Amino acid sequence: MDYIHDYFLCDNCSNKDFVQIYNFSLRLHSVNFSDNLIYDEIVEEMYRCATCDKIFTKTQIKEALAGLKRKHRK
Repeated sequence: MDYIHDYFLCDNCSNKDFVQIYNFSLRLHSVNFSDNLIYDEIVEEMYRCATCDKIFTKTQIKEALAGLKRKHRK
């Protein structure tokens, strides 16, 4: 069986290697019925190109991979 192995490539330098980056934060906000603050934990997952340092979000990569699937279905 034949198969195609295609990679997500950096659109700046065509590199296929990425380093995972995480940002951790809290978003604090008040509510009308309490004096206490409520918080949401936020974890942002990004990927930096190992060659040119351009940063991509996980959403950008998923969209590009979906485009590769569409391209190869035709």
